[in-house]
Amino acid sequence: MPEAPADDTFLRRLSPARLVLPVLLGLAVVGFLFWRSFTKEGFTAAELGKLLHADWHWLLVTLLVLVARDAGYVYRIRHITGKVLSYRQALDVIMIWEFASCVLPSGQGGTGAAPFILHKEGIPLGKALACVMVTALLDNLYYVLMVPVVVVFAYHQFYPTEALQTGFIATLKVAFGVSYFFVTVYAGLMMYAIFVNPRAVRRLLVRLFSLRVLRKFRGTAYRHGQDLVTASAQLRGSGWGYWARAAGSTAFVWTARYAIIGCLIAAFVVMDVPTFLSIFARNITYKVILLVAITPGGAGIAEGAFPAFFGKFIGTATLTSFLVLLYRVVTFYLYLALGTFFLPRWVARVFGAAPAQPTTPTTAAD
Repeated sequence: MPEAPADDTFLRRLSPARLVLPVLLGLAVVGFLFWRSFTKEGFTAAELGKLLHADWHWLLVTLLVLVARDAGYVYRIRHITGKVLSYRQALDVIMIWEFASCVLPSGQGGTGAAPFILHKEGIPLGKALACVMVTALLDNLYYVLMVPVVVVFAYHQFYPTEALQTGFIATLKVAFGVSYFFVTVYAGLMMYAIFVNPRAVRRLLVRLFSLRVLRKFRGTAYRHGQDLVTASAQLRGSGWGYWARAAGSTAFVWTARYAIIGCLIAAFVVMDVPTFLSIFARNITYKVILLVAITPGGAGIAEGAFPAFFGKFIGTATLTSFLVLLYRVVTFYLYLALGTFFLPRWVARVFGAAPAQPTTPTTAAD
């Protein structure tokens, strides 16, 4: 049985002091973008008109998409845990999970903290690990399956060829191809481990990471393999209804997540359906940049890459800079603020008394 991390270690990782770096990085890059745009083209009356006459319908749609996405996350985690969590608990889990994604490096995100969060809600650590692995598997499968769809319908908009030099585009294509390959392989291994033979995958990981160049990661590989064994045991017997609802909610939340940028741009720029789909397609490659970002929540890198990927659909550099800020407000700074609200109350609830024992969950097929 895996061990839970120490409470004080977890709380230190989510300390309010960690907010300083991502906030400063993000605002510094946005400030630079505004300075550069003002230096090059100033601030025209036309741009002011676009800002003052934004389509409030699309701003409302953006808000509704954000709320729907988070409601989808709440539904998904509650379903995946067998409805052990109340809606209040599920909302706390999602808000702190998102907060952790903002203050921890993008490669790690909130996934590393999620088992501990669920465990403190009274879910046994083995089951908590299994639930997190289900979310990771389904997230990866959505990406693996969505890429071919986007390639078929919007390949000509897949890469920002109009904004980056040929050498950068070639590098981006290689990075995307490598990323997609490893995500596909990882998702395949997770599926085989959870549904077929987890011990074989554990042996494969240990042997692979026994190679000289990877040997220092062998312990981590073994622990991950053991987590897959635990997850497989916890999920054995889950019916088609369980997986269908989990997959459906995953598709819903990720589609909403990718649609947010298009909704924001539509509030300031008139666009048609093909343009909206092109922006959606760009999100797929934009995600690669965020995956390799080493800063907390991708701060600084997400803002810096945004104009290259989406500036074409917005128009002027100044308006693009404004939309960079607005996008990060609703997808990053909002969750930093919500995290600072939810985290102290969650800590007081789960650390103030012994965790409640989970009730008997409903069957997976319910």
